[in-house]
Amino acid sequence: MAKDIQEITDENLRQFVGYNMKRSFLTVREDMARTLEPFGLRMTSFSALAIIVENPNISQSRLAEALHIERSNVVVLVDELESADLISRNRVEGDRRQYALRATTHGAAFWAEAEAAVLAHEARLFSGLSKTELKTLVKFLRSVGSG
Repeated sequence: MAKDIQEITDENLRQFVGYNMKRSFLTVREDMARTLEPFGLRMTSFSALAIIVENPNISQSRLAEALHIERSNVVVLVDELESADLISRNRVEGDRRQYALRATTHGAAFWAEAEAAVLAHEARLFSGLSKTELKTLVKFLRSVGSG
C-alpha cells in the first residue's frame, strides 16, 4: 500500500524577497548556462568579456573589482579569454606589472553573437512580462544595495 506523499511547500520562505530572487536567479542561471554553452562561455567569462568590450584597456585589477571577484581568479578568466583569441593583454606603459585588456576584432564580433543569444534567452524567460513591467523589474533590481 503506497503512502500518500504530502507535497512540500515553501510558503514560509516565499514571503522573503531574497528567497524569491534566489529562486528566480537559479532558473535564469540554468537557462543562461545552456545559452552560453555553444559559445564555450560560462556566466563569469561572458560577464568578463562584456566588461572588457565596454571598457577597453581596463586593468585586471579593475576587472576583478567590476566583477566582484578576487584578483587571483580574474587571471584564470583572462587566460581563458585570451586563449580563445577574444581579448588581448597589453602592457601598460610605465607599469610592467599591469595589463590593459582589450577585445580583439574576433572578440568583438563574438561578443555581438553571444549578446544576441543572451538577449533572446532573456526575451524567452521574461516573455510573460510587459515592457513596462520588465523595465520596472530592472529598475528595482538595480536599486538593491545602492541606497
